[in-house]
Amino acid sequence: MIAVLMGVSGSGKTTIGELLAQRLGWRFIEGDDYHPRENVAKMAAGIPLEDADRWPWLDALNQRIRGERNAVVTCSALKESYRQRLLAGVKDARVVYLHAPKALIAKRVAERKHKFMPASLLESQFATLEPPAGAIDIDVSGTPDASVDAIVAALAKAP
Repeated sequence: MIAVLMGVSGSGKTTIGELLAQRLGWRFIEGDDYHPRENVAKMAAGIPLEDADRWPWLDALNQRIRGERNAVVTCSALKESYRQRLLAGVKDARVVYLHAPKALIAKRVAERKHKFMPASLLESQFATLEPPAGAIDIDVSGTPDASVDAIVAALAKAP
């Protein structure tokens, strides 16, 4: 199974994803590592990505995960069209939607230093976000460990 942890910047994708992968004994794949250099430069300059910027990234990440059996993958996957492109040809996947109140996410983003995602882009992420239908819905307002517990329980119930 491929568990895709998605949500806006600051929702805890990497922190929770690493913990989840350790707990399950699965491979961890950081989606940010598959961004083309042009995307990284654009985001680092505070310029939001457009759909055309995201297609090569999603295609590269899709190619990476197609051969995986059990992996936790992080990817903002903000729109349904992005999730469809990311998961095209992936046989067994579950989308895990990480979210919290906007004020809490903004506080977390303001308090951290990301390698290329400035806090100024958070608003554009919320504007782009299409909450997924049928995903495992996880409120990340609590601790990362509590979020991992909830994800593990939900994955165990998943068909």
